[in-house]
Amino acid sequence: QLQASGGGLAQAGGSLRLSCTASGFTFDDYAIGWFRQRPGKQHEGVSCISGRDGTTYYADSVKGRFTIAYDNAKKSVFLQMNSLKSEDTAVYYCNLRHLRSQLDYWGQGTQVTVSS
Repeated sequence: QLQASGGGLAQAGGSLRLSCTASGFTFDDYAIGWFRQRPGKQHEGVSCISGRDGTTYYADSVKGRFTIAYDNAKKSVFLQMNSLKSEDTAVYYCNLRHLRSQLDYWGQGTQVTVSS
């Protein structure tokens, strides 16, 4: 089960930290990431990290502002979002993708709203 939290309302330029707890998973076998769906836009990948080797990926729109990390012992993945912009307003979803089977697991979304 994936349980996301940490969304809310922030002002432009502010920060929020999203957390996702993934009970029952061994992160070594997964890519762990965050997707978002902005109003009127398609679902898009924001950031992910390999549980196998720590390789990270960031969408160009968030590079330098967002940081992904995970804590294997706590089975949690985090997304630190700094310098927020109004265009970061979206529902954010945590995701685990099995590295071999490519099977996806999704958490419930958490709303992030950035006011300008």
